[in-house]
Amino acid sequence: MANAPKQNEKKTNSGSILPYIAIPLAFVIGIILYKFVFGAASHFKNGDPNNDPLPGDYMGVIYKGGFIVPILLGLLFITIIFSIERFITIMRAAGTGPVDKFVRNVQYSLSKGDINGAIAACDKQKGSVGNVVRSGLTTYNKMTSESGMTKEQRIAAIQKEVEEATSLELPSLEQNLPIIATIATIATLIGLIGTVLGMIRAFAGMATSGAPDASALATGISEALINTALGITTSAIAIVAYSYFTTRIDGMTYRIDEAGYSMQQQFSSQY
Repeated sequence: MANAPKQNEKKTNSGSILPYIAIPLAFVIGIILYKFVFGAASHFKNGDPNNDPLPGDYMGVIYKGGFIVPILLGLLFITIIFSIERFITIMRAAGTGPVDKFVRNVQYSLSKGDINGAIAACDKQKGSVGNVVRSGLTTYNKMTSESGMTKEQRIAAIQKEVEEATSLELPSLEQNLPIIATIATIATLIGLIGTVLGMIRAFAGMATSGAPDASALATGISEALINTALGITTSAIAIVAYSYFTTRIDGMTYRIDEAGYSMQQQFSSQY
């Protein structure tokens, strides 16, 4: 595990740079889509974005949602970008095979006293999980020939090594998840702000026109509700993504703890 700090530092640096690139880029893409795709002249009466959208043209309706729409589109793209990035990172951290099977192989090798076989399984598994378990096994192997320490001290040394390796490898898996969690919370609220502003405009337009126009009011409200729909959609995607990634990380942490506990139990029973 001598190279673990450098590997972890490299992962951390790449993960910390991504938000500074991805977040502005996502908002730029959102603005471009809003202006040139949803706001294209072909979606409106007489080819003028200032007019009402064509009947049944939902792109024009989305454009009429107002300036909140590109913000919500940006949040949606941020969620997608970081979800893809976290998925790739967590898949790499899990290694080349199923984590459950890997831990069982390590436990089986330890029960047979085959430490080298367990280390070979770690080398085959790779990833953060394999690195952490390999670090613990390396210390395990050293402790088998350590005569200057009591059994309790040697077991504690194995446990400490696993914990230190875990603290080096696993924090990188949680990077950028707070961004997804934040979007899950605020996207709906921002959508509601857009809806409230849109309804204020709709009712204000009725007040200035004098005679009530039910059709105009319905159009204004439908355009305002676009913001709520976009906000809820973005929030739902972010919630699902966050729950999935935290569950995967918790699962890997549990398997590492299980492997570490097996090392301590086997060492206690054999030495």
